[in-house]
Amino acid sequence: WFQKADKNKDGRMNFKEVQCLLKMMNVDMNEDHALRLFQDADKSESGTLEGEEFVLFYKALTQREEVLSLFQDFSEDGKKLTLLELVDFLRQEQLEDEGTEELAMELIDKYEPSETARARHVLSADGFLMYLCSPEGSIFNPRHRALWQDMRQPLCHYFISSSHNTYLIEDQIRGQSSIEGYIRALKRGCRCLEVDCWDGPNGEPMVYHGHTFTSKIPFREVVSTLGKYAFKTSDYPVILSLENHCSMEQQEVLAQQLKAILGEQLLTTTTDGRIPTQLPSPEELKQKILLKGKKIGRLEDTLDGPGDEAPNGSDDDNGAEAEEERRRVKVGGSQDGSALQKDKESLAQALSDCVVYCKTVSFRGFQEARSHSRPSEISSLSEAKARKLIRDTGNEFVRHNAWQLTRIYPSGMRTDSSNYSPQEMWNVGCQIVALNFQTAGMEMDLCDGLFSQNGRCGYVLKPPFMRDEETLFNPSDPGSRESPGPTTLTIQVISGQQLPKVANSKDGAVIDPLVRVEIHGVPADQARQETKYIENNGFNPRWDETLQFQLHVPELALVRFVVEDYDKTSRNDFVGQFTLAFANIKPGYRHIHLLSKDGTSIPPSSLFVHI
Repeated sequence: WFQKADKNKDGRMNFKEVQCLLKMMNVDMNEDHALRLFQDADKSESGTLEGEEFVLFYKALTQREEVLSLFQDFSEDGKKLTLLELVDFLRQEQLEDEGTEELAMELIDKYEPSETARARHVLSADGFLMYLCSPEGSIFNPRHRALWQDMRQPLCHYFISSSHNTYLIEDQIRGQSSIEGYIRALKRGCRCLEVDCWDGPNGEPMVYHGHTFTSKIPFREVVSTLGKYAFKTSDYPVILSLENHCSMEQQEVLAQQLKAILGEQLLTTTTDGRIPTQLPSPEELKQKILLKGKKIGRLEDTLDGPGDEAPNGSDDDNGAEAEEERRRVKVGGSQDGSALQKDKESLAQALSDCVVYCKTVSFRGFQEARSHSRPSEISSLSEAKARKLIRDTGNEFVRHNAWQLTRIYPSGMRTDSSNYSPQEMWNVGCQIVALNFQTAGMEMDLCDGLFSQNGRCGYVLKPPFMRDEETLFNPSDPGSRESPGPTTLTIQVISGQQLPKVANSKDGAVIDPLVRVEIHGVPADQARQETKYIENNGFNPRWDETLQFQLHVPELALVRFVVEDYDKTSRNDFVGQFTLAFANIKPGYRHIHLLSKDGTSIPPSSLFVHI
């Protein structure tokens, strides 16, 4: 930074140059205060700072009073923490209860900058700050960053990271279709992708958003991209949700391309060759791609010879096409013979055979589904239909999702690719909650927040009371499950560090930051509270405010920390955020490393809190 701002390259900087440098580093200082620190650092009294002096000045500027006083609470001589003092801090404040002495030794080895201190097994104030800013000092439990859940349960026992119209990277009407959409989603850990297929020229099926002006990509390109990137971020299965609008001829091509390009990766038969009584687990389906689509007959028939039951139903999200499809299904109900004929005529056997565990069926009510009891069938519901079911029959919905997969998709009205909150769908255990990954905002923050755990593998195990087919749980009545009573979450928002400037802000503008903490969970737990704003300080604002929340169902709660730039005349501007599941929070003094609007990290911006 010093070299960047040393305009005339003479190795020194006057006060004006130093002020410019601070602006570049988003450090706004009250001028008198800065001048006082500048003069203290200017040991040679030359009116300029040389490299070494600038470092002193910067240190004075970056001193973390709040961390120092915490350090001194546990240090007898105020200069170092002995091994035992550090162990006390880890036990009392950080609630690290197992292997605390080994942990203390490890932290000193890893974060103490001074060799002499390391040799004596003590931690200096610098080392203490380094620890607090490290992954071990983060609010996110480092053990939960890695794969930490049981991956041997049936697929329907997991929330699955899912994308809607994955090929779009903009809006739903005129937007670009691009392979990039698939690559980005897969890199983010997405495990359920969507592809809309239509007849294309020269017998090549194309992928695009039907009846709109979105651009087109050949199906073959989507499949080879999938083959290449499917398992780069996660080994666990990818579900390819196929919306098929192709003629019989081009459906044959779809099947042929899937098989030829994906080869062994494409699952074409049950894992054990038997009729499934429950879905296989992510572990059993590692490195496999599952096709979700219509199927002629039932799975059991394909295992003992071809069946003759018509594929009913459609999995269509898009107004115009869905309407047309519904009319077609209505004309011949799936129970009569002519409809069977018609469906056999409308679905290529080769494509039907590629569908194993995710046979798309129309949703005809929970009772109806239960009476057939076929775990390998899946229904798709629009967000509005799902909301109505949540309102009217919440507990039945939770039970249904304990044995069968459900997919939720955004309303056809969201032509701007906006999103709905996935939380209310997760609250009833819906596994495949499809979001527009290309649209940043609170909804994608929740999605990234939930799936940032468990090795970012795209699967998160549902809590036990959502995996039981006899469960009494209903999200709208938190008393519907056994629990010792609500959990109290107390968050002391202490300070912020080097918060970024607001995008497109005027030169020299410095933010007035405030922190909002939001709880996303069952309706009774939904809450938000915010601190007051601090004027003109994006560098090291101090709030020292305590916020408190009651959580009735902490197992489903996500906590979102948002920093905003207060504006009394218009909407506050977004500065940064961090979202995580309550289950992944570490208590004690912790740093929260903020993310930008699109979920990328913005070091060194952080919040310092006590949980």
